Amino acid sequence: MKIAKLVPATLLVAALACTPALVSGQPSPQSEARQDAHKAGQNTKDAARNAGHATKNGSKKAYKKTKHGAKKASSATEHGTKKAWHKTKGATKGAYEGAKSGADHSH
Repeated sequence: MKIAKLVPATLLVAALACTPALVSGQPSPQSEARQDAHKAGQNTKDAARNAGHATKNGSKKAYKKTKHGAKKASSATEHGTKKAWHKTKGATKGAYEGAKSGADHSH
């Protein structure tokens, strides 16, 4: 009779001993919600970081392109100015010499 009572009690104790292992293997709904919120926060953080890097790289590229364009325009302007100066110098000198020789011959 004592053995007959011991078997169900032993089975009950064994079942209760295994229950926490089974329950703890599955996350609770609160734990899942917390993990989901954490993952969402991490994803938002990563997306913001990626957007920041893209903005930084885009700004850096635009700066370099603008700098290069300004330098190129400056060089072209300088070259054009020197070319115009040389042409004007030659024309002015020719006009001066022509006016001078014309004035010498008229007297």
